[in-house]
Amino acid sequence: MATYKMTIAGCERELLLCPVSDTLDIAAFIMFGDVEVTEASARELLAKCPEHDILITAEAKGIPLCYEMARQEKGQYLIARKGVKVYMPDPISVDVRSITTARDQKLFLGSDDVEKLKGKRVLIVDDVISTGESLEALKKLVEKAGGNIVGMAAVLAEGDAADRDDIIFLEKLPVFPK
Repeated sequence: MATYKMTIAGCERELLLCPVSDTLDIAAFIMFGDVEVTEASARELLAKCPEHDILITAEAKGIPLCYEMARQEKGQYLIARKGVKVYMPDPISVDVRSITTARDQKLFLGSDDVEKLKGKRVLIVDDVISTGESLEALKKLVEKAGGNIVGMAAVLAEGDAADRDDIIFLEKLPVFPK
């Protein structure tokens, strides 16, 4: 299979090219299990991000990064879940459709997590920003919860997302037309 070689936070990686349509491939960036990239990316992103009280990401691929950023700064983080869990009191939700997911989904926060966001400076974190759909859903969820978004950060900005001036990212990731 074809790959794309790049350096991410000082770490050289080869990313597998995966089809998302008949006319487009993307390079798959998976942080799960890559402690070196996760730690280095968290460190570099924190140096670029504004002051914040709490981090939030969507389940699942952004979790290692969000956790590591919170660990490095001894802060707090929340995860917007893709399904309601029995331990989530009175959840709120928003709709989302990601480029890497075949169907529409929802993101949920329980009222206990909503309370943690109210009036707080919130930094939204993700592994890759591509179409921006996941980012928009997280923005809506944080706003619905009463949080104040101070920034949106990702390790990689894919395709046209690299031209955005409202996100913080470490590296540009091209898309691959067929």
